[in-house]
Amino acid sequence: MGPLSARLLMQRGRPKSDRLGKIRSLNLSGLKLLSEDLDPKLLCRLTQLQELDLSNNQLETLPADLGLSHLRILRCANNQLGDITTLCQFPQLEELSLEGNPFLTVNDNLKISFLLPNLRKVNGKDASSTSSQVESLNRELTSRVTAHWEKFVASQSPEGAKKAQTDFVRSAVRDVRYGPESLSEFTQWRVQMISEELVASGGTQVHETDIQERSLKATAAQESRARPVALKRPDDVPLNLSPNKRVCASPLAQVEDNPVGSDGSQPALQLEPLYFLQCHSKNNSPQDLDTQLWACAFEPTWEEGATSQTGATSQTVATCGGESVCVIDCQTGIVLHKYKAPGEEFFSVAWTALTVVTQAGHKKRWSVLAAAGLRGQVRLLHVRAGFCCGVIRAHKRAIATLCFSPNHETHLFTASYDKRIILWDIGAPNDDYEFQASQLLTLDTTSTPLRLCPVASCPDDYLLAGCEGGCCCWDVRLDQPQKRRVFEVEFVFSEGSEASSRRVDGLAFVNKDVVASKGSGLGTICLWSWSQTWAGRGRQVTVAVVVLAWLQWSPTTLAYLSLSTCPDEETVLCGDEEGNVWIYDVRHVVTQQTPLLAAPQAPTQILKWPQPRALSQTVTKTMVNTVVANPTLTYLTALTDSNIVAIWKRR
Repeated sequence: MGPLSARLLMQRGRPKSDRLGKIRSLNLSGLKLLSEDLDPKLLCRLTQLQELDLSNNQLETLPADLGLSHLRILRCANNQLGDITTLCQFPQLEELSLEGNPFLTVNDNLKISFLLPNLRKVNGKDASSTSSQVESLNRELTSRVTAHWEKFVASQSPEGAKKAQTDFVRSAVRDVRYGPESLSEFTQWRVQMISEELVASGGTQVHETDIQERSLKATAAQESRARPVALKRPDDVPLNLSPNKRVCASPLAQVEDNPVGSDGSQPALQLEPLYFLQCHSKNNSPQDLDTQLWACAFEPTWEEGATSQTGATSQTVATCGGESVCVIDCQTGIVLHKYKAPGEEFFSVAWTALTVVTQAGHKKRWSVLAAAGLRGQVRLLHVRAGFCCGVIRAHKRAIATLCFSPNHETHLFTASYDKRIILWDIGAPNDDYEFQASQLLTLDTTSTPLRLCPVASCPDDYLLAGCEGGCCCWDVRLDQPQKRRVFEVEFVFSEGSEASSRRVDGLAFVNKDVVASKGSGLGTICLWSWSQTWAGRGRQVTVAVVVLAWLQWSPTTLAYLSLSTCPDEETVLCGDEEGNVWIYDVRHVVTQQTPLLAAPQAPTQILKWPQPRALSQTVTKTMVNTVVANPTLTYLTALTDSNIVAIWKRR
């Protein structure tokens, strides 16, 4: 639109006046304003302005010197804001609207609460709970930075004191850690502020007067919350349970394990049950212990600064089941985001990260979660901003599973009950943050595909799929002319077996070569070599896999209890029909050179269902549909058929 004018402000201001100093309410929404269009010299003449609407523009930030000291209501919805620290210039602000700004995260919400002590509402919701959380974080961070200062100063020589002050701030930001990973941007921001204040005061004090006053207000407004246990219902015992977070009150999880053996397997993991969450309840009903939860995935650590050298690891997990998708912080048990689609039943979720260019040419990194299920649609969720930014009508029947290519952030495989696997390019979002997906390949199957797995050593070339009728492999190279293809090879798991009757409902790579699959043999999990199997196939369409080992598992005939792997730890995980989690350390298998055809090997340990009590009833068991761990096996998440998300932490 271009710079604002005094005439436009008087036209859009209320009450009507020929003097800017008398305007109390101003509507500048929908004018396609850029940040540079907000002229501080003009706007500072609005000395009595109390309400300002800047929604539906193209603002990336607000100028730092607008001079609107009396502003109490600010609406900035549907912009491109990425920096909210300039809001501190509005100390009297009481209501703030920021919906539809895709680059803002939960960390920005905490910064806002810290910077604006009089804030009562954010996006139409009460701000007191966020304020209380900020106070708790601030007190602990202040204590930790102060302790770090004392330790740091004690290690410095007197002549190096001045340089030490600069080094201290850098050291504090690097070393002081507290709170969940998802809030690290906020906590590091506060650590830098606290440490700089300590340096400025010579280490004598940290000013918190305003913070303490706000803390008293937040504490008075906060309600105490009970934290009972949410668990599986025995057959005839109804439980009246809240759909919110539950904390398991049981002791350390019961474990069956094998001692360390000569095969190199490791001792049993010490896993402590942290939370049992009932966060997928239909209509938020406390009686809902029937919603089945199907899939979960930890968010990869692709944010800037999250490298293996820093020891960063994901503790944010996405879960799906019923009509909702939840994003949970495993350290705190807090449901960070929840997305609901009435009438949908979600079966699968998968993460990717996209580089998005704003209208001003700035690059931003988005974490995007794809979720799909009964309706055959893929929803692309920008979870940090909390909205759905695209829907792909991928199949006419339900989608059983989906996964992103590990090499191409926009390439998405979807597998449906229509017996098709489709490779999509979801592309990058346009200026309105909408996706325009294009179809790259269609892969025909002879039975319903249940699990998808790009071949770890060559993900751009081949795709494995576990199906109702067996395990198949497709050529997915995009430089080939055919855009619709049938499978290249069908794998069988013993000589002469009938592939058509061999359901494979669990499939994952343990490393670049070793595959774990389940369903081909009753009560077992098969470990087999991709490279040895592929090298010996010749021109055969049906190929027997080269088995490295069989792992003993539950003898149940129930299907669709999926397995997962933790490649960094060379571990296989699988739940069962009684709520147990079977854990296999398979490093001795993946390092051996020749096939090992022996009796099925026992699990390293079985993590037993904790059997806590709820409303005077012992919860004996539940069915674990899937279990997934983060890359370092610090957190383990299991999903059940009774609307329970169970989280364990490694001690």
